[in-house]
Amino acid sequence: MTLDDLKTLIDFHYWARDRVLDAAELLTPEQFTRDMGGSFKSIRDTLAHLYSAEWAWYQRWHGTSPTAMLPFDQFPDVASIRRTWAEHESRMRAFLNSLADADINRVIEYRMLDGRPGSSPLWQMVQHIVNHGSYHRGQLTTMYRQLGAAPAKSVDLIRYYREHDVKL
Repeated sequence: MTLDDLKTLIDFHYWARDRVLDAAELLTPEQFTRDMGGSFKSIRDTLAHLYSAEWAWYQRWHGTSPTAMLPFDQFPDVASIRRTWAEHESRMRAFLNSLADADINRVIEYRMLDGRPGSSPLWQMVQHIVNHGSYHRGQLTTMYRQLGAAPAKSVDLIRYYREHDVKL
């Protein structure tokens, strides 16, 4: 795993995020917050969870271990989560761009939300963010379909590679 590999995965992550947000923009406010009975009750709550988890990992990289996720209701609509997440994306990319190849192997110690200690190499945490996003984007696809709404355009990694002519 190299720093360039991680940057490519982050590019994919935000490309896929934008696709699910584009699909969410087509929902009514009621559909956006409807309890769908999933891991996180609504499309809004699932998107807010994804952002909040990414925010928590980023905080850990900077020496702060959050003790709670962000409140989902701080995102009343798609525009509010898109704006907040785009601002965070800028910080995430600046952080990754500040790293040298060797930095990705640095082990970062942190506390889990429940206070238990944890430690992981940075590259594993970045990969986790991307994988976690893929997992919940699959759930979002199911929720869109349950609502009778169109799901996001394909968010498969191979689709990203093909569309961006990525050769690792």
